[in-house]
Amino acid sequence: MRRWLTLLAMIGLLGLPAMPALAGTGPQGNPQVGQVAPAFRLQDQNGHWRSPADYHGHWLVVYFYPKDFTPGCTTEVCTFRDEILKLRQAGADVVGVSLDNVKSHAEFATKYHVPFPLLSDANRQVAIQYGVLTSAVGLHFAKRTTFLIDPNGKITRIYRDVDPKENAGQVLSDLATLKKATA
Repeated sequence: MRRWLTLLAMIGLLGLPAMPALAGTGPQGNPQVGQVAPAFRLQDQNGHWRSPADYHGHWLVVYFYPKDFTPGCTTEVCTFRDEILKLRQAGADVVGVSLDNVKSHAEFATKYHVPFPLLSDANRQVAIQYGVLTSAVGLHFAKRTTFLIDPNGKITRIYRDVDPKENAGQVLSDLATLKKATA
């Protein structure tokens, strides 16, 4: 069953049209640069509850991704993993968010040695708040989107339709630019 669902998700992620509005989910959020990032409270792969408030005073990278163990998502998590020291030296923490459950995140994080929280948005509410919930072939998932949040909790950058190999580098570059501008 899991392979079947992964296959269907892959088909959806490889180009079938996505439906931007989902019946019965309520209004989609649409946070903008300069606004306070929507608050949330989600469990990570270890069962610990996390929220943006936990990172107040630090830069925070919140990246949404479609599905654990899919090729693009594996590339993205490994790229953030490989850049985590540089990101932390730049004063940023990283959290990944998908609709997968805590158990799936735990397996994914263990397999790929992920040194940052992967948050489970199994009820889809955070994806709705951030305007990234979509669906294809009957499956719901989060669009690959990254939010860079400043130490005061405001969104400074939104990266939409990101390249999984390039996203961490884009964030690092923008962090350097933003930190120079505020110095």
